[in-house]
Amino acid sequence: MYNILIVDDEAGIRDIIKEYLEFENFSFDEAGDGLEAIEKIRNSDFDAVILDIMMPKVDGFTALREIRKFSQVPVIMLSARGEEYDKLFGFELGVDDYVTKPFSPKELIARIKSIIKRANPAPSTDGILIAGGIEIDENGRKVLIDGKTASLTPKEFDILVFMIKNKNVVLSREKILEKLWGYEFFGDDRTVDTHIKMLRNSIGPYRDFIQTVWGIGYKFEVPEAKSEV
Repeated sequence: MYNILIVDDEAGIRDIIKEYLEFENFSFDEAGDGLEAIEKIRNSDFDAVILDIMMPKVDGFTALREIRKFSQVPVIMLSARGEEYDKLFGFELGVDDYVTKPFSPKELIARIKSIIKRANPAPSTDGILIAGGIEIDENGRKVLIDGKTASLTPKEFDILVFMIKNKNVVLSREKILEKLWGYEFFGDDRTVDTHIKMLRNSIGPYRDFIQTVWGIGYKFEVPEAKSEV
């Protein structure tokens, strides 16, 4: 049974979400502000968090920034603010998905299931991917850069794995969105660009392995001189 934390200062919103979670046989807890959410995530295990932005005491963005210091729990940002800047800022902080109010509870549940599935992939036969000085343990969701542990957000990890598994293949932004968000994405292709920029920074000396294919998308390619033996 999955355990979900609902964080919203509106009791009515929390009640609606709880009703649908109960129908799916999910367990849940709730918090009315960001400060309470941070403490609950520190002290309990959750499979996903639904996090509102506009809240008293500590807002959603501030809470997410603090949460990412100690937890990579999947987070869906929930807000009445639908500006692109807010969405991109949330993604940069490490949010996994973004839902704008008013929302469809059924769609929200589908997105919760999707991010939980992505965060808990089925075990593979070996689970080890190597590209140049990058080594990935899929099962443990760990990345090593030249033997040292790298800190990637869940979404950065998923994008890196997807690109390495499709090495030398040109991937359009639409294809990346479709594969990694798991449903039709209502947003801007620049969402992918933002995550690619973050991923390049995270893999440091191997940032050039991710090549921009102008007008289409991206390609992961290991230069011949740095290819693994």
